[in-house]
Amino acid sequence: MSIESEVYNALKGLVANRVFPDVAPLGTVRPFLTYQGVGGGAVNFLDPTIPSRKNKRMQINVWADSRTAAASLAEQVEDVMRAVTVLQPTVLGAAISTFEPDTKLYGCMQDFSLWL
Repeated sequence: MSIESEVYNALKGLVANRVFPDVAPLGTVRPFLTYQGVGGGAVNFLDPTIPSRKNKRMQINVWADSRTAAASLAEQVEDVMRAVTVLQPTVLGAAISTFEPDTKLYGCMQDFSLWL
């Protein structure tokens, strides 16, 4: 399994499988979620040993038709991600609200540090 597949499997039940890497297809029913890797901490050793685990900072984005719906779903996402113990999640701050004027979508973005 990869970090991305673990994230998808954890979140798909919240939005009837509407969880996409990077961007959702045009016309996707709302609400939906997107996710993307936005960095992370590299594990480095002094010798050429390859680390057995990797860290990824993952941003999870909620998209909905109203601010209330986006905020509510973002709270559920945080709760679900905290429970994915195989990824040893750390919540890296509270969700940030956003609005996309071109699509009229309300969103919330939140970052998590994940290990696998």
